[in-house]
Amino acid sequence: MTSIGIVSPQSMHFAEPLQLQSGATLADYTLVYETYGTLNAERSNAVLVCHALNASHHVAGYYLNDKGEKNIGWWDNMVGPGKPLDTDKFFVIGVNNLGSCFGSTGPMHTNPATGKPYGASFPVVTVEDWVDAQARLADRLGITQFAAVMGGSLGGMQALAWSLRYPERLRHCVVIASTPKLSAQNIAFNDVARQAILTDPDFHGGDFYAHGVVPKRGLRVARMIGHITYLSDDDMAEKFGRDLRAGKYQFDFGVDFEIESYLRYQGDKFSEYFDANTYLLITKALDYFDPAREHGGDLSKTLAHTQAQFLLVSFATDWRFAPPRSREMVQALVNNKRKVAYAEIDAPHGHDAFLLEDPRYLRTVRTYYEQVWQQLRKEAA
Repeated sequence: MTSIGIVSPQSMHFAEPLQLQSGATLADYTLVYETYGTLNAERSNAVLVCHALNASHHVAGYYLNDKGEKNIGWWDNMVGPGKPLDTDKFFVIGVNNLGSCFGSTGPMHTNPATGKPYGASFPVVTVEDWVDAQARLADRLGITQFAAVMGGSLGGMQALAWSLRYPERLRHCVVIASTPKLSAQNIAFNDVARQAILTDPDFHGGDFYAHGVVPKRGLRVARMIGHITYLSDDDMAEKFGRDLRAGKYQFDFGVDFEIESYLRYQGDKFSEYFDANTYLLITKALDYFDPAREHGGDLSKTLAHTQAQFLLVSFATDWRFAPPRSREMVQALVNNKRKVAYAEIDAPHGHDAFLLEDPRYLRTVRTYYEQVWQQLRKEAA
């Protein structure tokens, strides 16, 4: 297996207004995306990869900075030549979602109506809004049906939403470490993280750009809270335990334990590159996602109109998007007589396992995509 190598982002501008779930309209916007592999003549081998909270369109391959340092795609172990999602076979697209801070139109961009950054005035977006925007990009690229739509965590919510909003436009739906809705506990974690940002004096009601500051303290705490939920207790214990940085208690409120040092490092790093308004928007999109709400909470009824085949993967130690949530989706699909494969991986890494190298997990995805590929070849013969 080799890397895709150096990749370059592309952008697509849309002048057609996008009606949002909230009732607001985004009149003018740009989506940034990357593609890997080659689209076949039938345009049947395209796979859309949807990103999670702090990721982007940069799924695989790498960029080189002026120092020759590599910025490697967030799912590079999954996507590339010879990898589970093999770019020698499939044409893979990664799209940066609206409201992000990685290129697509978001709070940091200029609002054409005011000539100033959107800031706090950027409309709240939902998972369904992102899927609608992705569908428009697919239209522009001449892709009427995806071989698969795939995502982990929040990306898995988008894949599920694709199967509901555009059932005829994807043949396979790959949902990894995800859920059909957040639990009350998950919403609570998100709100505490948002409050850390909203109460930072440098936030300035979301219009901090005009003040030349960044609400770093809030972003640090938000990331620390989030990161705790991405790891399992066993993983934390194995990596850090109760190890002390100085070998003894300092009897102050600085950093005593290695886990404290790790969380503060993650928070500091996050505050240097992520936008506070984007964090607020994306966590709200997570909270709002609940497609079964329109059907009285009946997930079986919600999934009745899906047409895709499904692969769902969960991880035993993921307590944020726990396996029972994936099994709930599997049962609803079985109730509707859909073709569905399910793997529950006993990995120790918590929610972050979907980004890591567990061989059982990667083998499951590889096997599934090999079946997708064989199906395409058979139909083309």
